[in-house]
Amino acid sequence: MLGEILQWTYPADAALSHWLRHHPNLGARDRSEVAEAVYDVLRHLRRYRQFGESGVGPASRRLAILGLNATLGAEALEEGMDAAEAEWLKRVSQIDLATLPRAVRGSIPDWLDERLALMDSPETLVEALNRQASLDLRVNPLKAERDAMLTELQQSAGRYEPVAMPFSPWGIRMEGRPAINRWPQFENGSIEVQDEGSQLLALLVAPRRGEMIIDFCAGAGGKTLLLGALMRSTGRLYAFDVSAARLARAKPRFARSGLSNVVPVVIDSENDARVKRLAGKAQRVLVDAPCSGIGTLRRNPDLKWRQHPEALAELGQLQERILNSAARCVASGGRLVYATCSLLAEENEVQAERFLASHPDFERLDAAEILAARCETLKLEGPYVQLRPDVHGTDGFFAAVFERKKKGAAAETAEAAVAADADAGIDADVDVKADVEAEMPAEAIADEAEAKPLAEPVAQAEAEPAAVGEPAEEVKPA
Repeated sequence: MLGEILQWTYPADAALSHWLRHHPNLGARDRSEVAEAVYDVLRHLRRYRQFGESGVGPASRRLAILGLNATLGAEALEEGMDAAEAEWLKRVSQIDLATLPRAVRGSIPDWLDERLALMDSPETLVEALNRQASLDLRVNPLKAERDAMLTELQQSAGRYEPVAMPFSPWGIRMEGRPAINRWPQFENGSIEVQDEGSQLLALLVAPRRGEMIIDFCAGAGGKTLLLGALMRSTGRLYAFDVSAARLARAKPRFARSGLSNVVPVVIDSENDARVKRLAGKAQRVLVDAPCSGIGTLRRNPDLKWRQHPEALAELGQLQERILNSAARCVASGGRLVYATCSLLAEENEVQAERFLASHPDFERLDAAEILAARCETLKLEGPYVQLRPDVHGTDGFFAAVFERKKKGAAAETAEAAVAADADAGIDADVDVKADVEAEMPAEAIADEAEAKPLAEPVAQAEAEPAAVGEPAEEVKPA
């Protein structure tokens, strides 16, 4: 498995799922052990490679030994190793990690170590990013109450220790990797997989019944589902994405959720004509921008090896274009939320400040204050929201909230007149479900491993891989 995954052709979760599907004779325990060891190697790859320099034999075998040693223990490997390998493993296991540089000890590339070093408590942050994340669930507000669902899960799945999340009013956190896609609560749309930080973004959007809302980079639809439920399935909720494959994977989730107000639309780019037709019409717009995904390393440890500084510059340009395009859709007095699952300033506050400087018709709201009003136990320093795994127990998230300044009555009347000619086209080009479905080619339901090539090494704030225990069968990204 490592031989395939370390070629970096596909994201680790997709490559692992693909490999396991082609090895159907493996038992559940074997599959779990392979997956756990693979992810352990990806988390500690730099340190393991340094340890492996003193060994003999194929490099991937030495990495596999270290990964299995960390997940199963040395005794489980005794029959599989020769004397030289056993001696080497004993020797490297005695190395004092405190003597290693932080970048080696924490297994992060130098460019990322330099950036994290500028943040508060970089040691604890790196350590938290290398720990396996818990399984975060979200209750569907249309179908269930969190407390009732928690009681139900404590009775039926108590061994996974379900508890209420500390911040999200809809969240339940579990230990282990249960196959929840086989649970009736998942099959009937009562629960979904979604990191707590991703859930909190809905509080910043603060959707209301009957509004027009745009999820500009909807991806697999995790936040779209929550926004639609909070709207009580009223109004109109557009789920835009440039990937037909991602929206195709979201369609079963939309169906399970019971929502009737979601309109998924595959757009060509941020400047798609259908985006322009919605200029000034949406009360809320969420931009969950494509980003480096550094905040999700607990779930996607391969991202730190698949990203590079040059890609960050390209991502920054894409983020700016998307944010500028999405801003055009915001109505007077409407709200624009910009979010990433990154910890890096150039993707976060730098982008927010650049947007404010170039858009005098918008003003910044204190995002931390907005969250504090709904989450009394969540302590943040504004004006932005920055969540960290070592502080908040979530993936790393950033969010900024902007509001379009209200215009005078005359200006609004003039703008409405300019937009009037486009109104008729909206229903024809966006709302008709048959047209939307026609835009999704057969490739949209292609194998997930084929749908996520290295050419798109970006993440969105809702991204969450399949449960590690059995990646081939677990629930798909949130």
